[in-house]
Amino acid sequence: MGELKGEADPPHYLGHRDRLRARFAEAGGDAVPDYELLELVLFRSIPRRDVKPIAKELIRRFGTFAETLAAPPARLMEVDGIGESVVTDLKIVEAAARRLARGAVAKRPVLSSWSAVIDYCRAAMAFAEKEQFRLLFLDKRNALIADEVQQSGTVDHTPVYPREVVKRALELSASALILVHNHPSGDPSPSAADIKMTKEIAEVAKPLGITVHDHIIVGREGHASLKGLRLI
Repeated sequence: MGELKGEADPPHYLGHRDRLRARFAEAGGDAVPDYELLELVLFRSIPRRDVKPIAKELIRRFGTFAETLAAPPARLMEVDGIGESVVTDLKIVEAAARRLARGAVAKRPVLSSWSAVIDYCRAAMAFAEKEQFRLLFLDKRNALIADEVQQSGTVDHTPVYPREVVKRALELSASALILVHNHPSGDPSPSAADIKMTKEIAEVAKPLGITVHDHIIVGREGHASLKGLRLI
């Protein structure tokens, strides 16, 4: 007969947790793949269970660490071991990531920190299931003075009204705008409707002294800039 494992023996996953924490402490987050970063988050949420299979299943379903954090609560809870309290912890991490990204663009010239703007837009909306239209309002120095979601639509359509956009810019005394929306399909390529809507907003805004700097489209597969593509 094989030797029975003693009741006092620690669970096998505790050693793994210690080793992973030590590797993270020594080398940082860039040294661990997405599923292990998820494990580190789940350690505190699920203290008495091996979370590696849960983390791997989350990545299998949603694709990346970022997409997992942004996934709808109902879909997250389809994974065995994920309950409401775990979802809350994941959403806290997501909120923290968004706030960090927003901090990188707040109160500084947006046009000189363009990569931070893109990072913020992607963190805020690239993984959303429904289309959203966001406006970044800038002052005369091109510093961010407000960031608002104007519309949230169905899976692939958000109605945008140019006069309402410009009216809000005037209310905030904004001198410039950056338009942002997401494509839930994942492909950020602009549509003919995206281009038409951008030009309509620019035409209404220009006589009032408001500049449309760009329209950024974000998706899981990256981002597109209408200005960069010479479409505006």
